[in-house]
Amino acid sequence: MKTFHKLLLILFCLFFCSSAFSQTDIDKKALLKQGVALNDSGKYDEALAKYSQIIKADPYYENAYYETAYTLSAQGKEKDAIPFLVKLLALNPNSAEGFDMLGNIYDDLGQSDKAIEYYLQGIKVDSGYQRLHFNLAITYYRIKKYPESEEAAIHAIKLDPKHASSQRIYAMATYKEKKRGCSLMAWCSFLLLEPQSKRSSEAMAYVKNIINYGITRKDEKSINISVNPDEGAGNLMMPMAVSTALDGKKNLSAVDSVQLQLKSLFEIGSTIADDKVKPFANNYYASYFENLAKSGNMPAFARYITLSLYKEENLAWFKDHDKELKDFQKWLSETKRDF
Repeated sequence: MKTFHKLLLILFCLFFCSSAFSQTDIDKKALLKQGVALNDSGKYDEALAKYSQIIKADPYYENAYYETAYTLSAQGKEKDAIPFLVKLLALNPNSAEGFDMLGNIYDDLGQSDKAIEYYLQGIKVDSGYQRLHFNLAITYYRIKKYPESEEAAIHAIKLDPKHASSQRIYAMATYKEKKRGCSLMAWCSFLLLEPQSKRSSEAMAYVKNIINYGITRKDEKSINISVNPDEGAGNLMMPMAVSTALDGKKNLSAVDSVQLQLKSLFEIGSTIADDKVKPFANNYYASYFENLAKSGNMPAFARYITLSLYKEENLAWFKDHDKELKDFQKWLSETKRDF
């Protein structure tokens, strides 16, 4: 009989403890959700109070440390956020998010070496976390390590090809390396993803700069080409392709000129990529844009990527060329890009 009573007592305790822990979990999740909502509303101190309540109840609740650090960073209290991220990584050494935020904080504090250290540690534990590669590319770019920035950006693009900012940092890094063909095609890829923004206008400025690089026009018949021969075959070919693209053509609109010039460059995409050692640009960019140049969709493409500069003109063109727009959209959806 005593054994039976003991068994009932044990079962009761197990049931009660299980219910209590379950209720605690529900409360923690609810508090965390409330804290996140408060943070999103800009009520940072109230959000921090919610997270503090969770940590007091359960010092091992990882998410509360992360969200605390996130809110402190949003307040500009990045140094105060660091201990919470250190605690998070002590609890979970595989937290890619924790390494990423620590890297971001140290980068913002001007401690680039430490930022890179945390990004690389994060990549070691979770190489599939795209933001680590992207932010590593940003930091390398800031300290003028452009080849390293390019390499990190390649990893970021492979993990998320539709992340416009990764295309952008690759374009910026390769531009600094004087890989103008790679940069041009990356800017065009960025513009396919983000055609109408402040950054789009910046991207088009780069595109025009690259198109016109090394070309001096005195008049329609007098063109001088001046490029450093040490910069590689790709860079040498680009101004020659651009200068011949407009030969004999008059009264072209700005968009039509861009279209013809880009078409001439895309047709020699593998040459201007000049990426034999690391064939990413050849595989991912050159093949894609060579296919585009042959597809008959260049007029729609040029209108699309120049929307930030000639919005009304281009929207009117699309309205009058519905078939061309649909053909271009179909081509985009059906054409795959390989790495």
